[in-house]
Amino acid sequence: MANVYTKTGDKGTTGLYTGERINKASLRVEAYGTVDEVQAFLGLARAHGTNESVKEALLQVEKELWMLMADIASLHKEPTITDEYVVGLEKIIDAFDEQLSPLSAFVLPGESQSSSYLHVARTIVRRAERDLWALFGEEGAHESNLKYLNRLSDLCFILARVEEEL
Repeated sequence: MANVYTKTGDKGTTGLYTGERINKASLRVEAYGTVDEVQAFLGLARAHGTNESVKEALLQVEKELWMLMADIASLHKEPTITDEYVVGLEKIIDAFDEQLSPLSAFVLPGESQSSSYLHVARTIVRRAERDLWALFGEEGAHESNLKYLNRLSDLCFILARVEEEL
């Protein structure tokens, strides 16, 4: 088995999925690094979740985030996370949202461990979206990836409510 360490990043560069080497402080690395944070918090939410349907949805999203990170870490390739994935998130959001009571006040995180992790994930998704918009402005990024992150923050909010209410 190969070593976990490669030493190829010791001089401040990293390899993209498509093979190019770029600076570790680049907007591209920042964007997919933030998505990596989201994935870790969604894993925490899933590990502490109480609703099996929420846990299934989170597992699906965690797998899709690998594809999203590959999209961001790839130059000159068509996106894997397309508008169909955005529609998929919308369907999940709608299915859960119709089960929830109407909101009558602002939601404060902290009702359960899982919902709290989902609220943290939601805020990190919003940062990831800002990071990707910065990349979009400088170098370009796939619009479907931007839409996906926008819907994912909504999904995190809805799933946090599900963990608290259902």
